Amino acid sequence: MAQVAREMVERAGVNVNQLVELLVKNAGAELTTFYYYTILRVNLIGLEGEGIKEIAETARIEDRNHFEALVPRIYELGGALPGNMKDFHDLSACPPASLPKDPTKTHDMLKVLVEAERCAVRGYTHICNLTAGKDHRTYDLCLAILNEEIEHESWFSEFLGEGPSGHFMRRGETSPFVGKFLR
Repeated sequence: MAQVAREMVERAGVNVNQLVELLVKNAGAELTTFYYYTILRVNLIGLEGEGIKEIAETARIEDRNHFEALVPRIYELGGALPGNMKDFHDLSACPPASLPKDPTKTHDMLKVLVEAERCAVRGYTHICNLTAGKDHRTYDLCLAILNEEIEHESWFSEFLGEGPSGHFMRRGETSPFVGKFLR
């Protein structure tokens, strides 16, 4: 644990235990979303599904990257990941992005994908609000993740016909905001 880092965050007025709990729950959401997006992506077939598959894959890989970026900060602040994967899954900050009853309905798949992203946007916005001006490292990390989650939401919401977002699919690059935390 980085004792001085934790001490500085506490002195800035952040409840570090609450923050660690939020970070662990969001890490759980990222890892479980990576898992569920794998199942969703495999089931994106046919003319409609194939058009979404690459975007779902980018979001899936970036969610794994978010998990990888969160883990060091959790331990720096004196936290830990649960020792049991089922416990980790069940404490996730977001509900499972489970395959809809009829996986051939691409619209239903998109609803699952966009709702998972919206939950993530809410969660990281909350952490950013808690840490702004107080815990610079956690804020920077969660803001980077938030930027990517907002892009994911916009990609899926456009396919649902909710309007243009101005965001474009990334080509050949994943995690442009979070990448600096993975080095």
